[in-house]
Amino acid sequence: MKPSDINTMGTDKLIFYIIGGFTVLLLILIVLFSINEGKQSQAAPNITSFRAFDKEKPEVAVSSTFSDLGNIKVKDEKSAEFTIVNKGTKPLSLFKVSSSCDCTFGQITINGMKSPEFTMHSKNPWTGTLDLGEKATLSVIYRPFIMPVKGAVTRDVYIQTNDPQKSKLTFTIKAFIE
Repeated sequence: MKPSDINTMGTDKLIFYIIGGFTVLLLILIVLFSINEGKQSQAAPNITSFRAFDKEKPEVAVSSTFSDLGNIKVKDEKSAEFTIVNKGTKPLSLFKVSSSCDCTFGQITINGMKSPEFTMHSKNPWTGTLDLGEKATLSVIYRPFIMPVKGAVTRDVYIQTNDPQKSKLTFTIKAFIE
């Protein structure tokens, strides 16, 4: 055996171990991501969907979608309340609540039970359900001290529903920050 054959065999083994190591690492990462994806899928809300031409379906009605909070100091907190009603014949689901800014929060109350406060980057699997004629109250809470600005501002809270005619609701507040 020549010395060059020994070096080639050592290099071949090294390449084999490097490729094998990367393969094992890749398999471990795939398994970890699969487990994590499974957990996220389980956390997703189970929402019954409807089509616009279904005879029986949820139908969302809202009292209003806009409120002027007036003048506010940066250190203050103000909120507006909106009523959401199910006028349909099937349960109305409210989910994926978020806002346009981290200084604005949405919180839904159904039968005295309050949801968590949702903000811009909320990823909470919370779902609220309204049966026929049932009402929910949406509180849009504005805390300007979190993202201080001065002057006129508008902020939004978004709610997704399973009403095929109004699948996304937007509630807007306006304020003048002093």
